Amino acid sequence: MKQKEISLNSLLIDTDRFLLTDEEIGDNHVATSIETPMREDAFDLSDSEKIAIIESHFREIMLTLGLDLTDDSLRGTPKRVAKMYIEEIFSGLNPANEPKVALFENKYQYNEMLIEKNISFYSNCEHHFVPIMGKTHIAYISSGKVIGLSKLNRIVQFYAKRPQVQERLTMQIAKHLQRVLKTDHVAVFIDAKHLCVSSRGVKDEATSTITSYYGGKFQEDNTRREFLQSIQA
Repeated sequence: MKQKEISLNSLLIDTDRFLLTDEEIGDNHVATSIETPMREDAFDLSDSEKIAIIESHFREIMLTLGLDLTDDSLRGTPKRVAKMYIEEIFSGLNPANEPKVALFENKYQYNEMLIEKNISFYSNCEHHFVPIMGKTHIAYISSGKVIGLSKLNRIVQFYAKRPQVQERLTMQIAKHLQRVLKTDHVAVFIDAKHLCVSSRGVKDEATSTITSYYGGKFQEDNTRREFLQSIQA
């Protein structure tokens, strides 16, 4: 397959639409929207075409760093990184990979909260492209439909597998669940470590970040308290 020719200008972000300059943002923790910022032409290229382009650019990065790509250990790294980006750690950018969700009638008439806790996830900070890792706790109260438990995990992984900010990740998971379950009664709680804090910059290994979302009945003190006590048990 002949690779499409893409000019560098076509891949540049229109920075005029942002209020802050790169210098003003610096190492600050900044999120611009609930939606992941995506270009309109994000999926004009096939995955194989994207892999070829990323492989070429990552090879140049390694060469710039002074690495010897004739070494047996390094020779295949550009291709491995490119495939990892597209097929694994950033696969959540592609809406085609959104998990298929089947809902079931709540035949047991279970009207209390259902909690799925300690969902492990790995994501990547969109500011430095280094890992975010942690646990997600989810709860919902059925409005007549229930979802398979494994789908809750898959929804978390789908949104985690993209460059992220933890606040956005929390909101995306919550809004997705509200949409598919057709209920406002959703809670999401994330506790995560950011390697952009622990492995670089301030280098604080003890820090973790907590974000949460409470919708519907979870905005009530008693319901929220029950959820928080359950995930801490």
